[in-house]
Amino acid sequence: MRKFSIDFMKYRKKAILLSLVCMLLSIGLMLTRGLNLGIDFTGGNVVQVEFEQSPSIEDVRSVLAAVGQGNSIIQSYSDRGIIIRISANEESARKEAVDALRVKYTGMQVVRLEKVGPVVGAELRKEAMIALFLALAGILAYITVRFQFRFAVVSVAALVHDAVITLGIFSLTGMEISTPFIAAILTIVGYSLNDTIVILDRVRENWKNLRVQGIGELLNSSINQTLSRTINTSLTTLLPVIALFIWGGEVLRSFSFALLVGVLVGTYSSIFIASALLAEWWEKAPLRKS
Repeated sequence: MRKFSIDFMKYRKKAILLSLVCMLLSIGLMLTRGLNLGIDFTGGNVVQVEFEQSPSIEDVRSVLAAVGQGNSIIQSYSDRGIIIRISANEESARKEAVDALRVKYTGMQVVRLEKVGPVVGAELRKEAMIALFLALAGILAYITVRFQFRFAVVSVAALVHDAVITLGIFSLTGMEISTPFIAAILTIVGYSLNDTIVILDRVRENWKNLRVQGIGELLNSSINQTLSRTINTSLTTLLPVIALFIWGGEVLRSFSFALLVGVLVGTYSSIFIASALLAEWWEKAPLRKS
């Protein structure tokens, strides 16, 4: 019985070109359109209000969405009181939101109006970047010791590929970036790296056949041997993420959307990009020891 096999390496140059184009477009979008940073990054306004009757959070959010503040953070602190964090810094935006609520809820009382600074300040962003570079260095070191240096480089390249394209899609769609988005990006990095390592571990096991098969055929057989696992893992991850995106509400929308994009892009990069880069690198500069 002949085993099902796909010649992934046949399309590796096209895959690399496609990814380069997508990354350049993503960087261009971030430089021109920028990112829609939420209140955690930009600061904003806090409005504390109390109602005559217990309000519905969904109804309050729909009122705010009508004036462009649907992404506001809404938190109940009592049966009739809520705190709203509005991402806009302008006083006019805050006034518009309060006026819209007053139209919907007659008798509403404004308890507190306050302007707040960003939760994620410049110092925290700097520390996060340092932590990110240290994590990437640790990944490089571990995979180099566990496998080989080339495996480490292509794995990190695939991670950068996933993060940049995800950010580019967020810039294109204008979806808000908040602290849950950071958690989503870290989850994507872990998911994509795990998927890539599974394939590269099979490559390492098949490395003894390099002289007979050649790098292209060796990578093809390794990807095909792990393909069912990759597809099953991606599908079982995507199903709850899609459910979270559809029914998780406005607060979790950016988090679930980032996971949705990240899983799809991460699966693609694990199959095509990491292996394609390894094949191109090996063909241009093969190691003497094989």
